[in-house]
Amino acid sequence: MKIRVVSSRNEILSLNPDEKVVHLSFRPSNKDIFLLVETCRKLEVIQLPKSYKRTASRAIEMFLEMQKVQLLEGDVWGHRKDIKEYYTIPPSVISKIRSMEIEILSDEKSAEKVAQEIKLNPKMISYILNRGS
Repeated sequence: MKIRVVSSRNEILSLNPDEKVVHLSFRPSNKDIFLLVETCRKLEVIQLPKSYKRTASRAIEMFLEMQKVQLLEGDVWGHRKDIKEYYTIPPSVISKIRSMEIEILSDEKSAEKVAQEIKLNPKMISYILNRGS
């Protein structure tokens, strides 16, 4: 699974319209979020660092709900945008998440443990499980 990393509002208009998961590594304004949703029609998830997500307005959260776009908290650990514009979650990690699905769903502590181990937010893990692919 690929996460498109966007480090500047200037990059939004140049994004592929088929992007499904985007990580914004800058503090977006409401206007930036509207532009992102307009540019990427197939968008399913916007991921923001914890400090940026806390400052997202309730209005933008409601807008994203209406557009069926999830706003998740998370980071792209160790990613260097200057080398590659996508952060890739390796198939081995996705397989590990899927193999632990029953354990994750039945035990909240297991979900947190897996999230810490593979450095993904529990909600991103849930998104991966619900994708079906």
